[in-house]
Amino acid sequence: MEHQKEALRRIISTLASKNEELHHFLESVDNTVAGLQEESCKVMSELEEELEKLSSALKERGAELGDIINKEKQRKEAELERQLLEGRNALLSCEELLEFANQTLSVTNEEEFFTAAKQIKEQIDTSRCAVRDNAITVAWQPIGETAEDGGPIERYELEYRKTNCDNPLRVTGACWEKICDIRNTEVTISGLKFDTLFVVVRVRARNKAAAGEFSEPVAMETRAFNFGFDAATAHAELKVQGDTITWEPQGTAESRVRRERFAGESYTVLGDQDMNKGCYYWELRPLDDWKSLSVGVAYRGNLGRFDQLGKSAGSWCLFASQWLQSSLAAKHNNRAKALDWQLPRRIGIYCDYDHGDLLFVDVDRLCLLHSFKTKFVQPLVPAFTVWCGSITIATGLQ
Repeated sequence: MEHQKEALRRIISTLASKNEELHHFLESVDNTVAGLQEESCKVMSELEEELEKLSSALKERGAELGDIINKEKQRKEAELERQLLEGRNALLSCEELLEFANQTLSVTNEEEFFTAAKQIKEQIDTSRCAVRDNAITVAWQPIGETAEDGGPIERYELEYRKTNCDNPLRVTGACWEKICDIRNTEVTISGLKFDTLFVVVRVRARNKAAAGEFSEPVAMETRAFNFGFDAATAHAELKVQGDTITWEPQGTAESRVRRERFAGESYTVLGDQDMNKGCYYWELRPLDDWKSLSVGVAYRGNLGRFDQLGKSAGSWCLFASQWLQSSLAAKHNNRAKALDWQLPRRIGIYCDYDHGDLLFVDVDRLCLLHSFKTKFVQPLVPAFTVWCGSITIATGLQ
């Protein structure tokens, strides 16, 4: 009997132990299920968030592509309308010319047959001509509305070419640029780069028969500041190519290793023209991959090898950065003033040496970013710093 009771006690103890183990196992399973549900909800939430971001990005990209397509459609429609208008005008001119040719066939007088448009020599009206904002307006005064013993003047032709000579009669070598089919006695040539001292212009009249003689050429002064990068002053990790500077930290070219004007973290290059009197203007445009840049002016000899723009008494600059966060500041003599403006896509720099004014302008938004007022005591040079990316400059501007 006692033996049986002892065996029963062992069985009961074993069952109790198994029961406790089962409770622990069930509790572990419940915890695992709860954790799985929580993790599943978290993953689903993250997935929904990513899907929402992806959907938003797709919608945004779709809107951009739609806008691009609409703009391209409008451009092509405008181009087709322009071509259609030109075609109609050409057809009308062809019909008029055909009628004129038929009338000419009945002319027996040789002099009358070769009658052309009237000469307008020395008729460019310099008092009405203007040079402004990289555009030239040329005006002239015709003697009359019809050619001598001939048909009416129908249109004008203007030719122009750039030169550094103030005597238009001595200009040689340069090719004439031509503007045809001018209907009025005034025309504006826009979008010019003033990289010479003068632009010479001349004009003549035409009718269906022939063209008259050109007027006496007139030289129009085109003052502007033209300069390039002085590659000899560029930091060894800066690649100078035309009007563009690119930061190249890897694989520095052997030809640039010997550059010693600037070193360390002074990724600087200077302009190749001095500024010692008068007014100067140029523009800088950061390219898409830029991270940090500075633009301004400096005394050529006052920048040390490791000096950065704006950290010495002889340099003034505008600093812009979109590395980690966007920032814009004006710097001079190791002092910085934070500016509450959006980062400009195109920066205009205006320097009035005589009055000590240095202005930085957001060209696209037409707003003044910052201005320095000082007294310049040495010749200045344009100065640039770029780290991580590229910048390009535009000169020959008014």
